[in-house]
Amino acid sequence: MLENEMFDVLITGGKIIDGSGGESFSSDVGINGDVISEIGDLSNAEAVRKIDASGLIVSPGLIDTHAHSDGALLNDPQHANGLRQGITTEILGQDGLSYAPLSRENYLMNKRYLAGLLGDPPNDLDMSSVKSFRSHYHKKVAINTAYPIPHCAVRLETLGFTDSKLEGKNLDQARQIIAEGMEQGAIGLSTGMSYFPNAWSTTEELISLCEIVAEYGGVYITHLRDVNTDRAFGGGGVTEALEIGRRSGVKVHFSHYRTDPKSAGRVKERIEEIDAAKSEGVDCTLELYPYPTGSSYPVCFLPSSAHEGGPEVVLQNLKDPKIRKELISHVESEPRRTISDAVFTYMPNTRDLEGMSLVDIANSMSMSNGEALVHLLIENDLQVGYRHAPPDSVKLWDQVSQDCLEFLSRDDYMVGSDSIPLGSFPHPRAYGTFPRLLGRLRRSFDVLSLETMIQRMTDNPAKRFGLTKRGRVQKDYFADLFIFDEDHINDNATYDDPRQFPMGIPYVLVNGEIAVDNEKCTGVIAGHAIP
Repeated sequence: MLENEMFDVLITGGKIIDGSGGESFSSDVGINGDVISEIGDLSNAEAVRKIDASGLIVSPGLIDTHAHSDGALLNDPQHANGLRQGITTEILGQDGLSYAPLSRENYLMNKRYLAGLLGDPPNDLDMSSVKSFRSHYHKKVAINTAYPIPHCAVRLETLGFTDSKLEGKNLDQARQIIAEGMEQGAIGLSTGMSYFPNAWSTTEELISLCEIVAEYGGVYITHLRDVNTDRAFGGGGVTEALEIGRRSGVKVHFSHYRTDPKSAGRVKERIEEIDAAKSEGVDCTLELYPYPTGSSYPVCFLPSSAHEGGPEVVLQNLKDPKIRKELISHVESEPRRTISDAVFTYMPNTRDLEGMSLVDIANSMSMSNGEALVHLLIENDLQVGYRHAPPDSVKLWDQVSQDCLEFLSRDDYMVGSDSIPLGSFPHPRAYGTFPRLLGRLRRSFDVLSLETMIQRMTDNPAKRFGLTKRGRVQKDYFADLFIFDEDHINDNATYDDPRQFPMGIPYVLVNGEIAVDNEKCTGVIAGHAIP
């Protein structure tokens, strides 16, 4: 027992789940500045602020391994949709789609192209390096942020928005861009092989880039290829990603790798190829979110050739009567992606249509689905987001949920919300991912202990991505803490009413500052650009 000790913040009476996966224990936590100073019996200590955590769990702050908040944070640094879930750190730059390192010209072009996914951040930001990117978030937003170099930036800075092969001097420059970014604090390289300009690459290009990432101990974060599969080893997908890891020596991390309504119940089948590669020495980890459908930006429905030249050319193509007809035919016949169940989440110039399905909008306009989509892309200057509708079958949905917990029982899994917090009808994962797992699904299926689930959401990602002194309730670690009621934590966000905060999370601390107090954001901006 420490007497006459003085802390900035003192948390008493709670049950600690420290992130290690070990059993919980009762203890007090004393915080000075941005670190945990003491853990133990601090009943006689004093503090500027005391939090009575009796009956509550004190956990490390949650680490969201996959979030598309790059633009949203710059416009709304409070970031309540993440904080209120207990998230204290987000990994940005996902799917190879973000803003740095880019010249000013490329930044302005790319932010316009990605506006349906990332929103519309200010024009006057220096995005010329990873260092400058990180500076826009360090102590300027409410959560910690980490950043992998996005593949799009590497290609734009070397080849522009063109379908060209990255080789020779351009490849040398690309490798140098990655080396500089890693030296400036990037955690790896991310790519999204459904998106452009990323999908114009070859497997050989990615292996060469990942050799540099591997030299710095970084991670290759991949949204798997399903576009231009003829350019990929083994036809893309898991096979290509594993080959990149095998030949470059890089650590591979699979984004949002789970089952969906078409593959529900086939967990073993989904993971077989990855486990075989792991047994050969390929270093792999994975992540998931607990929902049956996803969300994205529909400009990606357009064929590969339509993206060359960037957003201005895309819009010119959409407005050209002859090309427009060809594009409509493509999006209506493309077997890889269906648009028939799309529901629009974000359309700033036609906000009255947010929350409506493409089918309903098309019928109301007496257009085909493809015609309506093209019309909306033009009306909103490409700034359109959508999500897929959930399945009608509750049984299928339940199976996908059970599959999530089965995946999380593996020690190589973690949680990434894939959050896109834009518009009036965002995918509910932006508000509910973590409390859905820790509350509703944990109690419904009783597969994993709370200690195991917390470890997957905190210590696992901290170790994987080299987030120094994060992910544990441990002395001298940063005081990122998530305090919740294990019996009442639950998600409230639904597909039809998504902008609803969870319940059972009264306190969240970021770097020792109380960011959520009695279920209300305090306005504190204490996030660091890490690692």
